[in-house]
Amino acid sequence: MKAAAPFALLLAASMVPGLAQAAPSGAELYSQQCAACHQADAAGMAGQYPPLKNRIDKIAATPEGVHYLSDLLTHGMSGAIEAGGDTYVGYMPAFAQLKDDEIAAILSWVSGLGDSKPPPVIAAADIAAARGRTLTAAGVAQERKALAAQHPLP
Repeated sequence: MKAAAPFALLLAASMVPGLAQAAPSGAELYSQQCAACHQADAAGMAGQYPPLKNRIDKIAATPEGVHYLSDLLTHGMSGAIEAGGDTYVGYMPAFAQLKDDEIAAILSWVSGLGDSKPPPVIAAADIAAARGRTLTAAGVAQERKALAAQHPLP
């Protein structure tokens, strides 16, 4: 019976509010999921991965921008894009394996790296809505082109 006591304490501790493990922050999730390509400082890599810092906040400033960013992370994107005056050709994978609140945390954290004060916040409901849309990676690229035609993207 003594061997079960530590397990019982662990189980009881996990049920106490505040003692359960906190969800990873947007910064932690970015580091785990995005930094390998977009770099730890979100500055990107010339010709391969566009910078996110000082851009995502501007894109997320409109409902259409939030819609696009939500689609981008849930459906991925392929094809050439212009960002900050440079061309990037590649493939952005979908992060559909992440939970809605995790994707929202990543986008909100990256949005906070810009100079918009307060930075736009992306909600888990935005991500959930994106999951309900049927899109391909090429379709998200078309969405980006349409958005750029309406609102110049940084």
